[in-house]
Amino acid sequence: MKKRRSANQHSDISFDEDFLSASPQSRTAYRVALRQAEAVLLRDYALLTRCYSGAEAADLAEEIGGLEVCPEEGRGLESTLDLVGSSILRHSVVVSDPTCVGHLHCPPLIPALAAESLISATNQSMDSWDQAPAATYLEQRVIDWLGEALKLGTQADGIFTSGGTQSNLLGLLLSRDDFIQRRLGWRSQEKGLPPNAGKMRILASANAHFSVQQSAAILGLGQDAVVPVATDQLGRMDVAVAARFLDALTAQGLLPFAIVATVGTTDTGSIDPLSALADLADQWSAWLHVDAAYGGALVLSHRFGNRLEGVGRADSVTIDFHKLFYQPISCSALLVRDRRAFDTIRLRADYLNPEENEQAGLLDLVTKSIQTTRRFDGLKPFVSLHSVGRRRLAAMIEGTIDLASSTAAMIRDDPILELAMEPFLNALLFRYRPDGVPEAVLDAVNGTIRSRLLISGQALLARTKFSGRVFLKVTLLNPRTERHHIETILTRVKQAGDEAMLMF
Repeated sequence: MKKRRSANQHSDISFDEDFLSASPQSRTAYRVALRQAEAVLLRDYALLTRCYSGAEAADLAEEIGGLEVCPEEGRGLESTLDLVGSSILRHSVVVSDPTCVGHLHCPPLIPALAAESLISATNQSMDSWDQAPAATYLEQRVIDWLGEALKLGTQADGIFTSGGTQSNLLGLLLSRDDFIQRRLGWRSQEKGLPPNAGKMRILASANAHFSVQQSAAILGLGQDAVVPVATDQLGRMDVAVAARFLDALTAQGLLPFAIVATVGTTDTGSIDPLSALADLADQWSAWLHVDAAYGGALVLSHRFGNRLEGVGRADSVTIDFHKLFYQPISCSALLVRDRRAFDTIRLRADYLNPEENEQAGLLDLVTKSIQTTRRFDGLKPFVSLHSVGRRRLAAMIEGTIDLASSTAAMIRDDPILELAMEPFLNALLFRYRPDGVPEAVLDAVNGTIRSRLLISGQALLARTKFSGRVFLKVTLLNPRTERHHIETILTRVKQAGDEAMLMF
């Protein structure tokens, strides 16, 4: 590191090469750093030919547990990146591999990776306009576009969040406070929860994401405030059952205030009947929150967009860009039909977003967020959408849905495999199931199949339960996955199953 005497005489060390700036040393150091990172990423990750290295968890814990985190003297970036490449990147899940089909874990678009470099380098903080002048308005523009695409109306608004869990939490927070203020005449922001908050109830599908219960607990209502509604044979919330629950809850003196609909359940991709649930919510003056973290990207598709019919009537909608919009983690948003819904969480700080800012026409996004410091994540979908375009992105999504249908047909036609149900989106459940094998043995065998394929690096499948039994899960987010990859995976499943059967 070069040394010089600074103008203020406080230090004889120059830090120009440590931070991005206009100085020649800085620009040179930045270019070198990016080249070194690119070389390691390509060598130790992009060129990997399996979805996972096969390293055992215990071995990784031992190796990484021995790394020195903060040496007294730095080891240099090139040496450090080489260490990261060999110890971390080589043992990471390769999300772009066609056999990495376990979870709602997408391969990110290359334009989004370029955007990530701009986000990290500029380090804009999205809480106040003076920390993110242009970024503030670009993020709001993306939110406005999304509100229009979802047909939420002219009063729609929203905010970027860290993920679907936080979006669901924010949506239910707004619904809770809206009900408490509108129906109970109480302001929870100042007074906390009212005495009868313990009677408040949320209706959600029995297949809804666990974050609905988690949110109820965080919001002081308790997990028991969530009433699970039975689903039909296709995994969708049964509207007639929900209506009976509303009658029964009210008769018991309880206070149902929100209905959570799901567009794309995690295991089967089922989509709840949005229009019918919107009718029910209107009838009961309940808040309709739509968790479209998974399936919201259908808004880009002319072929499948009608599956979102009714979403524009929701009071709030969760959208995850880091699923079928193919963005790097994290990137999500919470949209509301009426921008005034954010008023219940609005707060001001003199040092951050004083009232004078609003009077001057400045936009401070922190008033809509439960985060203060927040990344400029809105740049990623903008760069991706603008550079790739709707048509190509829709083709990616549509191709994965078509592949899921083909995969379901392959499983149906195989006497050794069992399909749980027809896929709604691009996730489906199946299991290895030869005739005459007891259910308990099948559970163990299918769990073993999943582990063997992962550790061997042959395929990454997820494991879940359906109707109380162990099933394997395939989530076809990756547009690079083709029919021949699926054929190979199914063959490997059967081979691993045959081998596992010898253990029982």
